[in-house]
Amino acid sequence: MVVIGGKGITMKLNTIKALAFLCTIFILYLLFWPVSIDPVAWESPKSRGYTGDFEKNNRLEEMNYLSIEEYKEPEHIVYREGWLYAATKTGAIIRVREDGTGLQEIANTNGRPLGFDFDNEGSIIVADPLYGNHGGLLKITNYEEGDPDIELLTDTAEDKSINFIDAVVVSNSGTIYFTDASQRSKAKEIGEVGRAGEIDILENRSTGRVLEFNPSTKKTSVLMKDISFANGIALSMDEKFLFINETGKYRVWKLNLDADQTVSTKEESEFAEVLIDNLPGLPDNMMRGNDGRFWVGLIMPRNDLLEFSSDKPFLRKMAMRLPDKMLPKGAGYSHVIAINESGEVLEDMQSDSIQYTNITGVTETEEVLYFHHLNDENAIGWMKKEALGF
Repeated sequence: MVVIGGKGITMKLNTIKALAFLCTIFILYLLFWPVSIDPVAWESPKSRGYTGDFEKNNRLEEMNYLSIEEYKEPEHIVYREGWLYAATKTGAIIRVREDGTGLQEIANTNGRPLGFDFDNEGSIIVADPLYGNHGGLLKITNYEEGDPDIELLTDTAEDKSINFIDAVVVSNSGTIYFTDASQRSKAKEIGEVGRAGEIDILENRSTGRVLEFNPSTKKTSVLMKDISFANGIALSMDEKFLFINETGKYRVWKLNLDADQTVSTKEESEFAEVLIDNLPGLPDNMMRGNDGRFWVGLIMPRNDLLEFSSDKPFLRKMAMRLPDKMLPKGAGYSHVIAINESGEVLEDMQSDSIQYTNITGVTETEEVLYFHHLNDENAIGWMKKEALGF
């Protein structure tokens, strides 16, 4: 009996030693394994949560769905002449009638088109971070004839590559404004835009930019820099200002387009001010709607670990060593807001129960709201404005 007991104790001790060794290896891995990011400390504003203008509600609960068949993740949607145009996960730009008929693929970049807009000639101006060598600003013509031509307008700005082109808006004069979400997180190299975005926000080195392309001179200029993931943009009604979502810092900027120099987000100035900040979620796309509304999709809620580690970059570096599924992310949630040009919240619509999460933005027509998303669903969500009370 003593011998058996001794063997049992020895086996237990060996098991404990093995577990201790594995734990030591895991801790050393978390502390020292090389990673591609170098996070910096920043002071995150304390989240006010779902209070005040953002008090929890279920206004999105009765959402309807329009099938887009095999196409998924309509990240950006534009309404034009009776058609809903959408940029999808496989590189396809599709269009469909409001009643769900006439679905067709009109072009395919073989990348991942994100934001897009139409110029005065009806050409589609597309931001695609996975196109070609490292993504770029594209112009698609001849799509009505069924033989689309894709032209690369620009992929550099002031001798620096545009590594993560994201959103685009075209002015009435033809000037094209767009965002380069990050100079460090290279979407093409990483191969997946969602992952690339997570890495940039985790690092938070604020290397995003707002750019301008002049179709006449073919010149690309930097209007704004030092942005923590420069995302959705929209022009003011008079087109004198540009509104920019800064996803990594939960805020929206207002940029005066009369600025004669590159503006930095490191401090507010006469040319740039924070329009609204400390949002309860991460702002993604922005679209100008009707009656002074500017729609912002809050793709996911803020994350407690990211909040806690904002001034502890070593913790975020450790998190980067975890498998992708274990990275700190906000939980799936459905949330969109509308603000005016003064940053006042006009509308707030949420749901914690619908399948249509990760909403990136909203396209507004006279009667309907259409919802962009990055959820793995092959549908476009929509709701009648009348049912929403406006």
